[in-house]
Amino acid sequence: METDDNKALVRRFYEEIDAGNIDAMDELVAEDYLDHNPPFPGLPGGREGLKEAFRIFWKATPGRHEIEDQIAEGDRVVTRLMASGTHAGELPGPLTPTGAALRESAVAVHRVEHGRIAEHWSNRDDLGLMQQLGVIHPLGE
Repeated sequence: METDDNKALVRRFYEEIDAGNIDAMDELVAEDYLDHNPPFPGLPGGREGLKEAFRIFWKATPGRHEIEDQIAEGDRVVTRLMASGTHAGELPGPLTPTGAALRESAVAVHRVEHGRIAEHWSNRDDLGLMQQLGVIHPLGE
């Protein structure tokens, strides 16, 4: 079933990222990949920009993704997940390493074309992440 294959592709995508296997993106992601919600400004587009973003995250916040729910229909896969890690390296901004444990919830939508991830949309709890990094203080503090 195509939707099951698409869900497995997205699960493998996160597994390879968690293993630090950024080169697996050459197999899993279309060269002209389009990220509608890139994590950092100034990165190149396409698969190379995605790989660079994950290199930054892998170095600065080693951790993992836990898939909590996944639904697929047609060429779209919707994944609710929790990313966790440790702020071990500098993030763009610059955000000096704090050693803090980080957790960020997200909902990601991937479009699959010809067996590769071609497009991505996401809704991440970036406010919560910035609070954990100490960049923004929670209301009332």
